Amino acid sequence: MIDVQKQPGMNNLDIDKVGVSDVSYPIEVLDKNNVKQCATATVNMYVDLPHHYKGTHMSRFIEILNQYRGEITIRNMSGILQEIARCLEAKSAHMEVGFKYFIEKEAPVSKSKSLMGYDCRFIGSHTQDNGEDFILEVKVPVMNLCPCSKEISQTAAHNQRSEVCVRVRFKDFVWIEDIVSLTERSASCELYAVLKRPDEKSVCERAYENPRFVEDIVRLIGYELMEDDNITWFFVISKNFESIHSHNAYAEMERDKRIPL
Repeated sequence: MIDVQKQPGMNNLDIDKVGVSDVSYPIEVLDKNNVKQCATATVNMYVDLPHHYKGTHMSRFIEILNQYRGEITIRNMSGILQEIARCLEAKSAHMEVGFKYFIEKEAPVSKSKSLMGYDCRFIGSHTQDNGEDFILEVKVPVMNLCPCSKEISQTAAHNQRSEVCVRVRFKDFVWIEDIVSLTERSASCELYAVLKRPDEKSVCERAYENPRFVEDIVRLIGYELMEDDNITWFFVISKNFESIHSHNAYAEMERDKRIPL
């Protein structure tokens, strides 16, 4: 049969990324406390396409997914990317795996247990020129209380739910739980899925005693990541969904520790 994809492309233009996106697929993620955790991921897979090819073989991406079923982890992402590049005869391969990761949490007073979900992504690439690259992304919802409103008000302060996005490159291995823990202790207070009235009192009082600007969040997280020799690069975004403004408060920090200051 005629292989249409191998026919010449038009306009002599190379394409940076071509492939499949938004593929829903079951995966297993390494769990610090329970060995593994099952998740349903949204997967994007791409390769470069030189101008002398009309298209790529989309079905091969899904075949590779099936080949590594149950083995899509931080540790073997490099092998998957190399297999994508080999099967698609490409100079570069890219893969993004997004999923919801759950951690069991205990309320501060009642000790009621519940599951908190965190949006995570594996972002990997393999190129002939630059080799392997991998980023772990974790989004952590937290609670922050405004230092300014606490300072200028006699009896109150406004607070808001916030989202902190942490992306890291590293030498060896990083647990999702450790990124979540670092982020939550940098905020005014962490969030819980279940709170009884004594817990609610504890959470509100804790936040009141630990006011945080978005600037404080990125600095506190950035400081700890700078001190961690395993981390080679990080990008932190902090966003407060303001309760008394029609806009959000935002801060970000990026540092590449491989580049001398």
